[in-house]
Amino acid sequence: MISATDIRPGMIIVYNGELHRTHSVLHKTPGNLRGFVQAKLRNLKSGAMNEHRFRSEDKVEKASLDTHQMQYLYSDGQGHHFMNQETFDQIRLDDEVVGESMKYLLPETVIEIDFYDGNPVSVELPTTVNLRIVEVEPGMKGATASASYKPAKLETGLVVQVPQFVEAGTIVKIDTRDDKYLERVS
Repeated sequence: MISATDIRPGMIIVYNGELHRTHSVLHKTPGNLRGFVQAKLRNLKSGAMNEHRFRSEDKVEKASLDTHQMQYLYSDGQGHHFMNQETFDQIRLDDEVVGESMKYLLPETVIEIDFYDGNPVSVELPTTVNLRIVEVEPGMKGATASASYKPAKLETGLVVQVPQFVEAGTIVKIDTRDDKYLERVS
């Protein structure tokens, strides 16, 4: 058990008997009132986002997670298949666990998967990934690099906005937190 004031963004806690990932935490001490912690939580099972106000003296249970390096192998009608990098055991994950992470994964990509009581509960992506552009509109003549953007479809199907000078076949670095183009890799 930890104090509510020790909750940090990204932490996974047990709240109302279910696992929740903390997205944002705001500590407030209004005037002569008691301090509290306003936390935005995402239910890992349902995906629902909600806010909760904890009193500063409240205790919450920090989930004890096992994290394993897993390699993405392939997807089929059954789900998404991953292999543990240490034991070479293979597991299948449903869309509920993997969720939006699939738009960043290519076969042989190594990621971290969190397990709670032996069951996979969440996927931890790297902050950035390098993906190849497969489809993009031609650039406008005379457009400066920073003035305008155009949509580009990446090899995983994700569509991001890229500068005018980027062409099909180019590998670009994408921020997985907000789907933004960062730079051209090659």
